[in-house]
Amino acid sequence: MIRVFRPIPVERLKLLVFDLDGTLIDSAQDLCNSVNAALSHFGRAPLPDPQIASFVGNGAPVMVRRSLAVADGIPADRVDEKLLADALAFFLGYYREHKLDFTYAYEGVLEALAALRHLHDAPDGVPRTMAVLTNKPVRPARGICEGLRLAGYFLHIYGGDSFPLKKPDPAGLRSLMEETGARPEETVMIGDSRVDVETARNAQVWSLGCDFGFGPRNLMETPPDVLVDSPAEWTDALIPGKGAYKEA
Repeated sequence: MIRVFRPIPVERLKLLVFDLDGTLIDSAQDLCNSVNAALSHFGRAPLPDPQIASFVGNGAPVMVRRSLAVADGIPADRVDEKLLADALAFFLGYYREHKLDFTYAYEGVLEALAALRHLHDAPDGVPRTMAVLTNKPVRPARGICEGLRLAGYFLHIYGGDSFPLKKPDPAGLRSLMEETGARPEETVMIGDSRVDVETARNAQVWSLGCDFGFGPRNLMETPPDVLVDSPAEWTDALIPGKGAYKEA
């Protein structure tokens, strides 16, 4: 079911920007395994997968910091910085080798992207472009997109280390708008968490929330303009003339 809090003028959209983890892909198991491998390497007990998954969305340094804090029973701001740097390096190395062990694209993602790609032909005269903006480091982000046959749908795949600041800072989104010539009112950010909605708000663009994946625990703390229950609903929500909205 598509719920509308503020109607998006989809006929004007030129740029569709997708989050990655929890939006296009379910990467939870590989992320959890990699964090627990790092904790084990540094003599800490493993954490439950749901707890680690709740830390996803703000980038690897934040996820590793919060995991170390819980493992040591201390506030996140008291984690030793040298330990954090070493644990983060171990995590990234381990994740680089295991990023596709269990990760997969959500059901309906490939089909929806294929349908949305046809909008590039612009039958209504408005060319459209798709891109990925994630807080995951860019190298594994691109490797995963290539491995899961997603990369070909996107003009750019940018990660948390592609710009000086991560989401919800709007720098990455603004850079994409500059590169594609899209104005804020012609851009939509699609993601599963509050971070994605706040990124959209900070860049003054439209937001489409995904009520699946990792983020629904906090997604509605900053409600998106439109909310969908599955990737299959992206086409109804974003293709002009297909909208089957229900007012929220």
